[in-house]
Amino acid sequence: MLIFRQLIDPQSSTYTYLLADEKSAEAILIDAVFEQAMREAALIKELDLKLVATLETHVHADHVTGAWLLKHHFGSEILVANASGAQGADRYLVHGDEVRFGGRYLQVRATPGHTNGCMTYVLDDEGMAFTGDCLLIRGSGRTDFQQGDAHEMYRSVHTQIFTLPDSCLLYPGHDYHGLTVTSVAEERKFNPRLGGQIGEDDFAGYMDNLNLPHPRQIDKAVPANMRCGKPEGDIEALGSKMWARLSYTFAGIWEIAPQAYEEVAKEVQLIDVREPREFSGPLGHIKGARLLPLAELSQRSDEIDRDRPVVTVCRSGARSAQAVVLLQKAGFSNVANLAGGMLRWRAAGYAVENGGE
Repeated sequence: MLIFRQLIDPQSSTYTYLLADEKSAEAILIDAVFEQAMREAALIKELDLKLVATLETHVHADHVTGAWLLKHHFGSEILVANASGAQGADRYLVHGDEVRFGGRYLQVRATPGHTNGCMTYVLDDEGMAFTGDCLLIRGSGRTDFQQGDAHEMYRSVHTQIFTLPDSCLLYPGHDYHGLTVTSVAEERKFNPRLGGQIGEDDFAGYMDNLNLPHPRQIDKAVPANMRCGKPEGDIEALGSKMWARLSYTFAGIWEIAPQAYEEVAKEVQLIDVREPREFSGPLGHIKGARLLPLAELSQRSDEIDRDRPVVTVCRSGARSAQAVVLLQKAGFSNVANLAGGMLRWRAAGYAVENGGE
């Protein structure tokens, strides 16, 4: 069975795709975004997967890839098109290659036109394909920079994508209107640039008159992506935080485990966001905890020292996770949720005050 997730970077409207073979737990990521690498890492860990490779559909001009950062964290291989000219990859792909993950694989199809190194990845059963910036939903990638060629793109779409089965689902590299997926049959019929009876010269004329502004991040993104996302200079490990051993959840919350909290308890502020009756109830409370109910947190956040890290706690970790969000909105940067709350704390045998058996 295939595990599949479609993720988005709101800033660049870039789609990242996670595919994994459920039996082996081997996974791949297509078009990871640098700023979202922690999110992707959290999802991979929560699903108990092993990231074996990151793939690029092309050298991006609107965001920096997260490939190098994820390799630094997971040891995954970086795969890019041989025609891209990028340096620092572990494998350079050409038309007809296969990328395997467990018992599944993607077929590599060269689809130049947006850039020289554009690739479309087709799942082994031809049930889905990942078209990058070659074919978009009711549109196409631009062809006015980065080795763009409208005639080449037209041929790529018609020979490598429109030849797939009608039912094949197509997942693009971007969408700017909230659309998520299309199909070969739909695009062949309804794509206003490439579908129906539109010929190659029609398409080229259309593309030559788009007059689009250049992507805002192009001067930063292209050089970085030619290094497969490797930063210039030093960078902290993915998800590292200096004040404690934290983990990052797919829900976007920094968490600290009970043992890790014990290591830094004297240096942090522990804010218990339960109600007073719970604070003195059967579960008890952790020594040094300060009661500040969640309903009062936003109005009383100025009572908390902004210069010291904050850990929030509640019964199960749910309310204290919301407390993390509220404190971050209030400008607190070093704040984390005590994972599992008092239930996990008590289950692990840690001491409490005023608690029952």
